[in-house]
Amino acid sequence: MDLKQIAKDTAKVMSSYLTYQAMRIVVSQLNETNPPLAYWLQNFSATAKIQDGEAYIQALLHEKPDLAIRIMTVREHIAEEVTEFLPEMVLTGIMQANIDHRKQYLERTVTGLPLPDSTPETETEPGSG
Repeated sequence: MDLKQIAKDTAKVMSSYLTYQAMRIVVSQLNETNPPLAYWLQNFSATAKIQDGEAYIQALLHEKPDLAIRIMTVREHIAEEVTEFLPEMVLTGIMQANIDHRKQYLERTVTGLPLPDSTPETETEPGSG
């Protein structure tokens, strides 16, 4: 297990997600101040590879540098605000989810009854078993 590589990959995913969130914020702001530009950015974002935040920024820098810089500024601000409490939130969330999954699994195996969260329609559909 290469923890450094996992950390690098996680950081890249987080950066791309923050780029996406920054784009949404900028589009929202532009809807108020410059709707045609908001529309352009929405269309650009739909066709650009926003899943890779850095590639998206590079492409946007070629098309509209002012928007790229604005999105970079917003994502940096978001990163500064959320990184303080994000590690604890992620760890707590994963731990709680794991507890819930284990609890549901044990309830299902001990009682043999379907869980309230499970939908009987999907469990008994023809061809699903």
